[in-house]
Amino acid sequence: MGKVTGFLEIDRADRRYAQASDRIRHYREFVLPLSEEATRNQAARCMNCGIPYCHTGCPVNNQIPDWNDLTYRGEWEEAARNLLSTNNFPEVTGRICPAPCEASCTLNIQDTPVTIKTIECAIIDRAFAEGWVKPEPSSHKTGKKVAIVGSGPAGLACAQQLARAGHEVHLYEKHAKAGGLLRYGIPDFKLEKRHVDRRIEQMTVEGVVFHYNANVGRNVSAQSLVDAYDAIAVAGGAEASRDLPVPGRDLGGVHFAMDFLPQQNRRVSNEPIGTNEPILASGKHVVVIGGGDTGSDCIGTSIRQGALSVTQLEIMPMPPKAEDKLLTWPNWPLKLRTSSSHEEGAERDFAVTTTTFEGENVVTGLRCMRVDDRMKPVAGSDFTLRADLVLLAMGFVSPLKEGLLAELGVALDNRGNVAADTVRYASSRPKVYACGDMRRGQSLVVWAIREGRQCAAAIDEALMGSTVLPR
Repeated sequence: MGKVTGFLEIDRADRRYAQASDRIRHYREFVLPLSEEATRNQAARCMNCGIPYCHTGCPVNNQIPDWNDLTYRGEWEEAARNLLSTNNFPEVTGRICPAPCEASCTLNIQDTPVTIKTIECAIIDRAFAEGWVKPEPSSHKTGKKVAIVGSGPAGLACAQQLARAGHEVHLYEKHAKAGGLLRYGIPDFKLEKRHVDRRIEQMTVEGVVFHYNANVGRNVSAQSLVDAYDAIAVAGGAEASRDLPVPGRDLGGVHFAMDFLPQQNRRVSNEPIGTNEPILASGKHVVVIGGGDTGSDCIGTSIRQGALSVTQLEIMPMPPKAEDKLLTWPNWPLKLRTSSSHEEGAERDFAVTTTTFEGENVVTGLRCMRVDDRMKPVAGSDFTLRADLVLLAMGFVSPLKEGLLAELGVALDNRGNVAADTVRYASSRPKVYACGDMRRGQSLVVWAIREGRQCAAAIDEALMGSTVLPR
């Protein structure tokens, strides 16, 4: 490493947020980047580890020590080339990834990991600003045609890799624009859609053909794709939301998070919201059920819409504020995490289950109970919460079965995902492959990128007999 003693001489410093009182007035990103000098100093903290566990902490196996060293030396363009060699969309992961690489950093033993995510974001943002990120169309054509169904991070990564290998790639998206959850699920204040747009422009130049409003299994026959293409990759995500079937579930004002969040994203991008039932938190007491990232996104969006109050309920007990490093490192630890949205004015309550939604035609409140460490209700712990809007953000159970998967007739695993391994990514039906959350189940964007890349390599090898695409 260029600065062998950097971790001893330089304290950890990370990006900050704009003031909450300012950022809740808009839907733009609000993370304040470090200066170039500060970024290079943070990169200098990367140790010359004998075994850099950040490699295994990162699902796409970014060569983190290498581009940290290049950043420290001011070799930004080479750092960008190295970063892009393993990650198709670092401008996305540099913004929304929870950074398991930092949890695996050797310096995290002392709670001062290298600011890997910040450095990654600085590298790719500079690369775009300097014009170093350019389309990479293949110099040859294989004559093979591949269809990708779903334009989320897995589908986009798979499509880009296959196009660069020389295949004719057609990407089918059921919505009006590409991006999947990147566009319609993650709020603009975490990921502005210009980052997605410029990747779509790049991929179009690279030869990927996008088909919009093409819902395969609905208005486009899945069998027609099987007949017309040499291979099909299904990358439609895990869209079946986990429900809460308790009395009052059918009351007005009780909605899935993924009915709520896409509406606001469409408003920001001036798209039709696609329904006659606008879901808005303005002037309402909002309860978000579910303590993960989707719940956090509901909080930030509700506050920006003008909610009177926001309460988040989680059935699990409150995690510890700090993990036991000797037990958890270098693995991802279970601990209390406070998001930027939590800081903007939400109340959190743990070990709570909802037993009834109250109201006549529209929800007015929730009947809740405390639960013990086995998630069993505690007798006599009943309480009521006022609620005008309830958002269910309890995760996703599987891909949707209707339409695409039903028509293809592919085998499913015991969790309802498409059955395929992580070597061949092949489903039970010839020519059909699966990757991302549709194969893996609900997961992180960075895992979707990994699976898209590996699925592309598997398809390329199956079609051509060998592949030069990295896994």
